[in-house]
Amino acid sequence: MEFDSAIELSRAIKSKKISVRESLTPYLERIRANEDKLNSFITVLDEDELFKRADELQSKIDAGEELSPFAGVPCAIKDNISTKGIRTTCASKMLENYTPAFSADAVIKLEKAGALVVGKTNMDEFAMGSTSESSYFGAVKNPWDISKVPGGSSGGSCSAVASGEVMFALGSDTGGSIRQPSGFCGVVGIKPTYGTVSRYGLVAYASSLDQIGPIAGCVTDAVGVLQLIAGYDSKDSTSVKRKDYDFMSYLTEDIKGLKVGIPEQYFDTGLDSEIADAINAAASHLASLGAEVEKFSLSYVDCAVPTYYLIADAEASSNLERFDGVKYGFRASSYEGLHDMYKQSRSQGFGAEVKRRIMLGSFVLSSGYYDAYYLKALKVKALIKQSFDQAFEKYDVILSPVAPTTAPKIGSMLDDPLKMYLSDIYTVSANLASLAAISIPVGVDSSDMPIGMQIIANRFNEKDMIRAAYAYEQSKKSDYICPMRSKGGAS
Repeated sequence: MEFDSAIELSRAIKSKKISVRESLTPYLERIRANEDKLNSFITVLDEDELFKRADELQSKIDAGEELSPFAGVPCAIKDNISTKGIRTTCASKMLENYTPAFSADAVIKLEKAGALVVGKTNMDEFAMGSTSESSYFGAVKNPWDISKVPGGSSGGSCSAVASGEVMFALGSDTGGSIRQPSGFCGVVGIKPTYGTVSRYGLVAYASSLDQIGPIAGCVTDAVGVLQLIAGYDSKDSTSVKRKDYDFMSYLTEDIKGLKVGIPEQYFDTGLDSEIADAINAAASHLASLGAEVEKFSLSYVDCAVPTYYLIADAEASSNLERFDGVKYGFRASSYEGLHDMYKQSRSQGFGAEVKRRIMLGSFVLSSGYYDAYYLKALKVKALIKQSFDQAFEKYDVILSPVAPTTAPKIGSMLDDPLKMYLSDIYTVSANLASLAAISIPVGVDSSDMPIGMQIIANRFNEKDMIRAAYAYEQSKKSDYICPMRSKGGAS
């Protein structure tokens, strides 16, 4: 029995059209069929344990307990989000055998709601990458075409959702790590306003930019999961008390009068023509639904990527200092003295991309370069935020591509880190300015690979972003489904 959404599946479970065990079985079968080809998961939980949890949940349903719209739904967690008793590796040799003694706030909320966590998804090591190829556990494949990347760093979560291994997943977004792979895999991904979802239990990459968010097959599910995991958390000093967490109430098809801006600079150079055509067509469709769409000039677009990487890598160099071979994590087997143990443990425990970013971050924070690079980047970050503030004085939401191209071939970016960094040009600004953003599929290219569109909203204005995404999705029902999902297994 196939279900179009997680909420529909949970509704069938609660009405006893299908048992929790029966709902779980096909997803586990699909994981077994797909994983040799996709490598979406680092850890899949023991099936006996999962069925035990399913039976416990079934007992609650039979007893008539009030349960959430996601009760009984199989889901997955990105492997940089802590899960009590389940190893959390960050896709790194450094944490290969680390098992947390606590769960992230977002995971606790999912489990209390009755969602069934089936495993931990693969990713770029410590969330540093845009292709999910830097994992110590091997590259993730795109289920639309396994010769191509799924995007990153939440590539495993997006691949698992797109292939139907789970109904939804959690990812983390530091500079587009939910939205870009969602675009590459043809699913929906949300980066909420910074502070909306607790960062407690998220292994930090760049603390001022990281945010946990949902990945799902449709806007309704993604918004529903966001509502479930959002909320103030006193354990997270960056958590914000919001007046309104009722995101589901924003699911309306009425967008008459919604003011939509499209930055002209995003269409200047480097954007694939098929993606440009798809975004323009989507914008025209929103206009046909009553939105007021126009292009405008957005300042500092060319400064976003270098600003992001200077700030993110500086914070990463500080956050990753704790992995020194002393307290927990990997320790080299051979060394001479304390300092050599640090050197050998970190050299052997971290992969090439992580070491590259630590070195760059340490450089820009060093004496003599702090003012020239890091301090200047902070000033430009403020200017980028100011340019978006000015844009949102006129527009409710901003439309853009998710990436300059659709998913590239595996290996095509490994020897050119700069090319990989530039692929984040449309997504990093939302993190720098602490904005909300969503990625939704709007078509496929001539190679039948998904094209994603990003909708950006001002801080704490998820309402208009959700309205636009939902109205588009409902009026333009997608006729394309990931081939691996439609076949029920790997081809």
